[in-house]
Amino acid sequence: MKKWTATRIQASKGRAKIACLTAADVAVARLLDDAGVPLILVGDSLGMTTLGYETTLPVTIEDMVHHSAAVVRGVKQALVIADMPFMSYQVSPAQALKNAGRLVQEAGADGVKIEGGTIRSRTVARLVSNGIPVLGHLGVTPQSVRAMGGYKVQGRKPDEAKMLLADAQALEAAGVFAIVLECIPEELAREITDSVGVPTIGIGAGRYCDGQILVTSDLLGIDSGVSTTFTKRYADLENVMAQAFRAYVSDVDTGVFPAQEHTFR
Repeated sequence: MKKWTATRIQASKGRAKIACLTAADVAVARLLDDAGVPLILVGDSLGMTTLGYETTLPVTIEDMVHHSAAVVRGVKQALVIADMPFMSYQVSPAQALKNAGRLVQEAGADGVKIEGGTIRSRTVARLVSNGIPVLGHLGVTPQSVRAMGGYKVQGRKPDEAKMLLADAQALEAAGVFAIVLECIPEELAREITDSVGVPTIGIGAGRYCDGQILVTSDLLGIDSGVSTTFTKRYADLENVMAQAFRAYVSDVDTGVFPAQEHTFR
């Protein structure tokens, strides 16, 4: 049995902060797991960070099954949650159950993440009642980026804030074990956090959420083509990698590599 489960994440509210990160391959997943990250999200952000799309919209359920399975193979302790991509759950709760089942059964994920609030409550309840843990997602929901008119902070207007608060409560009632709050004012995130009995996981939502999540490539300083003001860079791996690649090209070009110690006799 894994150290981290959806039940344990839920029970962490008010007891410990929850540090979450994303992964799309086995190597990064193994490093995150070894570092003690409790929750690893196989986010559909891999559409931009790994597959080179401009948005998350082209990501398919097959993409998510493929990458989620790779992440699962690198993890022994962390809870692995797989994003349900655009149009894999919006048609009906039955469609959502079928595709969530693929992510759990084929890929081995421990649960799924769904974007949306009250409108998704029936879908969330359907999955939870069938034994699939669900992580909610409110605020900026990238799959709705066209309807939102871009990646804009949500909940600044009173009616928007009221709706997000109601959405969080509806998701809790439907059975989510936690809720991601993305790009909303800090004061609103604090109000939502205080109003629900499940943990909130912030990304651009300020200091008062029960946990935080970042896209790992942003944390490592690897440019994915997406600019964010709320992330913190803990390394500058893009420059380190670029220097290593240039050094390798130079060594091969000049005959320095391979040297005698790199050959067999």
